[in-house]
Amino acid sequence: MQKLKLLFLLALAGLMTACSVFKKNAVIRSSNPQEKVAELSGKNDSASRITVKPYKEIIIGKAITDSGLLIIHRVDNRYYLEIPVSYLGKDFLVATRISKAAAGNRPFDNLLGYAGDLVNENVIEFVTEPGNKLFIYRKSYSERSMDSSENGLYRSVHNSNLQPVIAAFDIKAYGKDSVSVVADFTEFLNGDNNLLFFAAIFKSAYLVNAYQADKSYIKSSKSFPANVEFQCLKTYTKSGTETISYELNTSIVKLPDDIMKPRFADARVGYFVNEYTDFDAPQGAQVSAMITRWRLEPRDEDKDAYLKGKLVEPRKPIVYYIDPATPKKWVPYIIAGVNDWQKAFEKAGFKNAIYALEAPENNPEWNLYDARHNAILYKASVMANASGPHIHDPRSGEILETHINLFHNLFELLHDWYMVQVGPNDPQARRMVFEDSLMGKLLRFAVSHEVGHTLGLAHNFGSSSTISVDSLREKEYVKKNGFCPSIMDYARFNYVAQPQDQLDVHDLLPRIGVYDEWAINWGYRWMPEIKSREEEKAFMNKWIRAELAKDNRLFYGGQQLMVIDPRSQSEDLGNDAVAAGIYGIHNLKVVMSNLIEWTKEPDADYNSLSRLQDQVINQYLRYIFHVSNNIGLYTLTPKTVEESGAVIEVIPKQKQKAAVVFLQEQLFNTPAWLMNKEVFSRLGKYGPYISYIIQNQLFDYLIEFDRYFRMSIFEADYPDQAYTFDEMLTDFEKNIWKELDHKVPIDFYRSNLQRIYLERLLAAGSVIEGNPISKASFELKKRTAFLSIVQSHVRKTKALLEKSIPAYKQGESKNHLVGLLNKLKQSDGRSLSGAKGNANMMNTFHSGNVFKAFCPQAADNRNGMRILSGCWTELDSLFGQE
Repeated sequence: MQKLKLLFLLALAGLMTACSVFKKNAVIRSSNPQEKVAELSGKNDSASRITVKPYKEIIIGKAITDSGLLIIHRVDNRYYLEIPVSYLGKDFLVATRISKAAAGNRPFDNLLGYAGDLVNENVIEFVTEPGNKLFIYRKSYSERSMDSSENGLYRSVHNSNLQPVIAAFDIKAYGKDSVSVVADFTEFLNGDNNLLFFAAIFKSAYLVNAYQADKSYIKSSKSFPANVEFQCLKTYTKSGTETISYELNTSIVKLPDDIMKPRFADARVGYFVNEYTDFDAPQGAQVSAMITRWRLEPRDEDKDAYLKGKLVEPRKPIVYYIDPATPKKWVPYIIAGVNDWQKAFEKAGFKNAIYALEAPENNPEWNLYDARHNAILYKASVMANASGPHIHDPRSGEILETHINLFHNLFELLHDWYMVQVGPNDPQARRMVFEDSLMGKLLRFAVSHEVGHTLGLAHNFGSSSTISVDSLREKEYVKKNGFCPSIMDYARFNYVAQPQDQLDVHDLLPRIGVYDEWAINWGYRWMPEIKSREEEKAFMNKWIRAELAKDNRLFYGGQQLMVIDPRSQSEDLGNDAVAAGIYGIHNLKVVMSNLIEWTKEPDADYNSLSRLQDQVINQYLRYIFHVSNNIGLYTLTPKTVEESGAVIEVIPKQKQKAAVVFLQEQLFNTPAWLMNKEVFSRLGKYGPYISYIIQNQLFDYLIEFDRYFRMSIFEADYPDQAYTFDEMLTDFEKNIWKELDHKVPIDFYRSNLQRIYLERLLAAGSVIEGNPISKASFELKKRTAFLSIVQSHVRKTKALLEKSIPAYKQGESKNHLVGLLNKLKQSDGRSLSGAKGNANMMNTFHSGNVFKAFCPQAADNRNGMRILSGCWTELDSLFGQE
């Protein structure tokens, strides 16, 4: 459960803690610092309290003092923290990253456990309390009210959101004129706690157990004008007597007093959001969502020029520092991947708004893991991935810091995608080791995508659907526009292009497009003239409607629509999945026929061939499921009431029938090209069972109750337009049983297809004994026409078999058909009317998961055969966000 919870947080929040409950601290009431301390420390209270010593008795002459945001005093081996009274009750961000990771501890299949990984994040405040105590409160902003008038709920929300005290200290001394308080932090730093070190959920993930104080120590401390940094070596037990050590860097940063004006989210533009329960709604609470974005504002002297439409430099640009551990040959490409976004920010009125620099080396005053610095980290990891999480201010959505993660094996994935998707179009792709110039270009695109996430942009899986498939093959169009309007889509490379199209190699790669420029303009344009949320809502609605009316390429199809709207699919291209799939398969056939030659390396075995065969199969799977997702789904286009047209629309019947024809031609009819005998002779895996595995997954995906239920709703609402579940099965069967129409022999592959289909049909109407979920599902099925439809097709199949078997002489075909008929006779009156299904059979024939075709390192294991998927998917995007 803890593993699932961690993955959910990583995926949906991109390692961003959703610190989010409004509590405006009203404890400090006096404007005089001495009075503040006197009031809060209890000096005017007769109750017993901690004895406070004079400042000079605590901070003695030999103290080593480091002044900055907070003052750190080191006296022998004691660490004292001096906090100005003016900072009491203010919000601070505390972020902890691994600066040196433990050897050999890589949770979640090498996804975590590297230098730079975020392992804790909190918003806190320091408050002095009666009895000369200093408390640390953890802050949250998930519930808010800003309205303190008689009709507002500020007081009610405030009274119901007392924040937890997570640490308490004795005040040892007061600074001169009582403008500061001093507390001993030694035990807090030397010990283990959930504020400065591993958060509980990460302890579980990293298998960090009992703390070993005798094997831990404070390595360094440093106070800067805007932050405080602590580095500590922490040792824990991992399992049994085994110990595990981490060097952790904790940053304490004061959040800005002038909170950035938030920009509220709109479903038509894709940003990550910070949500909270808003009690300022006039009648009933609502969920409000602010987008996450950097604070970009013109300098005071440039504000007039900006408002007149001139490009100006921002007061504080967005700067990324490149990890010194990065191989030097890749640094120019990483810098280019960041700087590519400058053009997008020019649309928002800012020049030189974003750029990358190499991190300073051998500078003790500079720390890569300092929470003030944005970093692009290079991780020596076998994980083929990249991610772009960020930390933001929960009060406003202001992005404060980001660390982009580039895993070393990302190169392997980029290589394999490029070879498989565009190998027929680019001779450079037909080798196992690419030239650095090509690999650098691929890295550049990956970095640009991740930078987009760190700017607040969410995936736009619908972007590629706005371009016609024909346009993807037009040389001049692609040169001018690229093949996808957004680099935030998962449109890896232009697999639709054919060799005869003669596209430039540059135009096979994704680039920042018109949607990205529009999204940056919408999110980052400085609008001081808008004074209220109501004004912003009206202005934004009008602006978005006008832009979408001018250019449909600005459409946003979020990742959350991936399971319902076929326009929003991962890894797809174009507005017609059937046409794109046909072109893609045409290229895959070329790749497969040349795979042995293209993967050949001197003195090497066939591991590379095996890996690339997996990639070809997975690419083919994507095309199959891109098309199948047009069956029984619908489109969802967010709109406001001012916009015309439907929000939800059924996929046209002819488009669904065309999808079935594609599946018949490309999968039901044996894809012999995929089962290359020469490749099999080198590897001895898959062989003739590749089509069996894929067909099994497809039937698991399409012949299920949820799809029927959606299709039945469409049928009820749109009887003349809907494609029904019954029609889908009928169309399947026209191909599946076509041999019986002409009494021709049924070969090995087709007999497998028929067997899979029939067993899936039977399984769809079964209930697994002892499985309460299966039983509940079966009871629901009985209340619909699902079982009767499935039963009617079983009866038709039985009648067809009985009629056809006599025409077949003894042999494999007849034995096969007799076996199917016997299976049907055995199931008569049982499987479709409440029979106790066989759990093992159901697991074998109902375990397929289409999502595996799109997730990194996903696998499907059937009869000892394994299909591996190599999708690179960001941490936030695996379930919903980076």
